[in-house]
Amino acid sequence: MTYFEALIIAIIEGLTEFLPISSTGHMMLGTAVLGIEPTPFVKLFTIAIQLGAILSVIVLYFKRFFKSVNFYLKLIVAFIPAAIAGILLGDYIDAALENLWGVAIALLLGGIVLLFADQWFNKEEVHKEEDISLLTAFKIGCCQCIALFPGVSRSGATIIGGKAFKLNKQLAAEFSFFLAVPTMFAATAKKMLDFYKDGITLSGEEIKLLAFGNVVAFVVALIGIKTLIGILNRYGFKWFGVYRIVLGIILIILFKMGISISII
Repeated sequence: MTYFEALIIAIIEGLTEFLPISSTGHMMLGTAVLGIEPTPFVKLFTIAIQLGAILSVIVLYFKRFFKSVNFYLKLIVAFIPAAIAGILLGDYIDAALENLWGVAIALLLGGIVLLFADQWFNKEEVHKEEDISLLTAFKIGCCQCIALFPGVSRSGATIIGGKAFKLNKQLAAEFSFFLAVPTMFAATAKKMLDFYKDGITLSGEEIKLLAFGNVVAFVVALIGIKTLIGILNRYGFKWFGVYRIVLGIILIILFKMGISISII
């Protein structure tokens, strides 16, 4: 992986991590388009640079992370379902990361949900984080499990989950941001552990690439978070849905025609 390739993938991660369009799916497409060989380091890179993106959440919402013990309790409860599912389905998830067909279909189906999300989930009764119950936090965490499959979108699943359980748009988005912190830390830690269990060590150049990717993802994610809040408040979910549907259809047509993803 070159620094230019690392830059492109990190920009994709920073822009898409908090948008409901699937950061993992877009990074898979990005590596395929750039012709990057899916080596163990490349797979680690696409997971580890998510740390840079989630650090932007801590910076932007610094005070919220020192608000109360109850805040952390809700995050732990919401994190548990995905943690269990990730352990049980680890091999299946790794296999899914090689399946661009699955990403295309997930983008299309997820887009349809987003297209109608504003009409389906229009009851907004919870406006403050303090009013989110532990049960609601757990339910949103269960929604996050769906996003273990590439192309679904972790932020999309949790934001829609929040809306389904009557959180307003901004609170649903913010809780999704907060939940990303333990989820992405755990995912990165597991990937690093697997990396070293396989007897693979990082070279000095690879460490530099990881650091570079995290810095880029952090800076770009700051913009991504503000963009998402602004779009949700002004337009809702529909344009994200339209984008996903169009991209999913284009990919399916290309795959059906036998056209390589590398020429997109």
